[in-house]
Amino acid sequence: MKVLTIKRIAMSAVSSLGVMFDEQTPFALTMELPWANNEPNKSCIPKGEYLIRRVVKIKHGECFEILDVPGRSDILIHKGNFPTDSRGCVILGEQFEDALNPAADKVVTAVLASGKAYSEFMTRLSYQDRAKLVILEV
Repeated sequence: MKVLTIKRIAMSAVSSLGVMFDEQTPFALTMELPWANNEPNKSCIPKGEYLIRRVVKIKHGECFEILDVPGRSDILIHKGNFPTDSRGCVILGEQFEDALNPAADKVVTAVLASGKAYSEFMTRLSYQDRAKLVILEV
């Protein structure tokens, strides 16, 4: 089974930023909500090991769902740019940059080139319906 790892590298009151690895190869940046005691729709998920599975969702199309997060459900890995694009999900991108978030009407760190990073993520998981996701904090 393929193993993907997210190493969270910066945590703030607005977001959790990280790097995603395929085995030992870094290939994408990640953005999640900040830690808020695992509260649904407001928090990143706890560090740990999870199974992810391929699903199809109306809003995001084909994506991967993170399973067995204590007290949580419908946590996905998908495209986006700002923390407000997530309700506890993991957003992928290629570059961090400060940008005006129209939903919050303030400048925050955004993750850019999300479509490119997401395409690479899906390519790395071609022909696989499940994988293991490890989330670490450094």
